[in-house]
Amino acid sequence: MQKAQFTIGVDVSRNTLDIYCIEAGRHITIANSSIGFRSFQSFCHSYDIDVTQAIVVLEYTGGYEYKWLQYCQAKSIAFVRLPGLAIKRSLGITRGKNDKVDAMRIAQYADEKYKLLFPQKPVSKCILQLKELLSFRKKLVRENAGYKATIKERQHMYEVKGRDFIIATLIKKQKTNEKLIEKTEVMIAGVIAADNSLYTNYLLLKSIKGIGNVNAWMTIAYTENFTSFVNARSYAVYVGVIPFDYSSGTSLRGRKKVSHVANKELKQELNQAAKAAIQWDREMQAYAERKLKNKHYGIVLNNVKFKLILRMFAVVKRGENYVDNYSKAA
Repeated sequence: MQKAQFTIGVDVSRNTLDIYCIEAGRHITIANSSIGFRSFQSFCHSYDIDVTQAIVVLEYTGGYEYKWLQYCQAKSIAFVRLPGLAIKRSLGITRGKNDKVDAMRIAQYADEKYKLLFPQKPVSKCILQLKELLSFRKKLVRENAGYKATIKERQHMYEVKGRDFIIATLIKKQKTNEKLIEKTEVMIAGVIAADNSLYTNYLLLKSIKGIGNVNAWMTIAYTENFTSFVNARSYAVYVGVIPFDYSSGTSLRGRKKVSHVANKELKQELNQAAKAAIQWDREMQAYAERKLKNKHYGIVLNNVKFKLILRMFAVVKRGENYVDNYSKAA
């Protein structure tokens, strides 16, 4: 990206935004609200900062930044969201931490790495709603898993017989959560069906054996309907299924392995898809049988996950359903 005239780093929290401009050398703390955004306008006016010639850089926070991004969109301010870990690891040895310093460090990172940064498009309301519903569904599923484990533990440890108050309460909570999960899934399906592009890609993903509703929903949400990742490989790195070299000189010769810096939630869901694909997809089944002769099951499963990601991006790019035309060689 061509270097912007002004580089602005923003440290986001629930109630406040800490903003630092490199060129002006100035910092301001504002409320994360429309009142605070007006204060930002006054700040820019006071120090002759032209926001139309600026790039705003901030970290992903999982939701706190969305009001600010809507403001940036309304004012035609270019912005880039970055993983916090990328900024943290680029700083080298650091001492101390506060919101003002964090905003300055974000701005410095952007000023140094501007060639690697490209303005992003605002996330659509459908994608935001989809992420919120998926996050809520995940909490309900985890709660139910916890209730189930507690019930089993209590039955085993205390040999509970007859009606037990704690077990009865947990079972009731489980049933309530199951109804809420069903209702949430209906709402997710409604969000997908209401948008033609989301629904089209959802049907394309479902044509791949092994990819069920949850994997299709999550892939659409986290790729922002296949707009936030340039290709399948970059998404596979994000999910954590691409192995990397670990070697140096002649003394360190580690085997290739996947990085722990990944979206573990997506990877876990894709795990179930890979197992289903090995069971029901003839091509994946033949591949797994062939590779399992000399490779560990975990490595083979990881490779199948990568193949599924390649298929997902391929069907969306072509706009055609996946066709199973595999025929095993004699």
